[in-house]
Amino acid sequence: MKIKLIISSVITAIIISGCATGAGKPMIDNNQKAIIGTTLGALTGIVLGNNMGGGSKNRNKVIGAVIGATIGGTVGYNLDKQAKEVASSLNTYVDNSPNADLDPNQDLIVSNTDSYVKIMFRDSMMFQTNSANPTISASGKISKITNVLEKYPNTLVQVIGHTDSRGSYSYNKTLSQQRASNVGNIIHNFGVKNQILSIGCSFDKPIAPNNNTSNMGLNRRVEIYLYPNTQSVIDICK
Repeated sequence: MKIKLIISSVITAIIISGCATGAGKPMIDNNQKAIIGTTLGALTGIVLGNNMGGGSKNRNKVIGAVIGATIGGTVGYNLDKQAKEVASSLNTYVDNSPNADLDPNQDLIVSNTDSYVKIMFRDSMMFQTNSANPTISASGKISKITNVLEKYPNTLVQVIGHTDSRGSYSYNKTLSQQRASNVGNIIHNFGVKNQILSIGCSFDKPIAPNNNTSNMGLNRRVEIYLYPNTQSVIDICK
């Protein structure tokens, strides 16, 4: 119970301090996220250390706290930093607004959460109609991401292909898988050491109803997710 109380107090204090400079809206910057990550990591480490076998309880708590703080702070900070580096390489910015994906004027969106960095490409800028091969300009953009990935060799890359609902499910499944695989292959062929997973979702995960041309255009996309570790990976198609 004490651990939960401390966690709650730390997060609340940081959010309140963010409100002081954010006109009433919680604005948590990179340093504050790092503090949250470090604190949560340290407290988790204490719990784990308390349950470690061998040695004294106090010594194990200290070891657990140091390890947890290092991991928590690094992940929290690196995801924000990595997102900014990816956005900069693509000549754009990090857009975490909830409706960014629904803006038809944005063909490329970089965002991040506490678990991953996400790069979304509209298929209109990536592929010719019914083609699974990225255009030359799209390949150029994809290659720019590899410059960032070289700095983060432990980042796991997940490439997801999405289609609209026109045509059969099996056709769209194959098309989305081929597009994801081809984008993943471009990344791999640049010699990065990252593990790459490529998945096609067909039309299982629309971001808008497939009821008009504009919405269908929103749903046709390729998304690249960058995870700090395998434990963070989620099944996007479900």
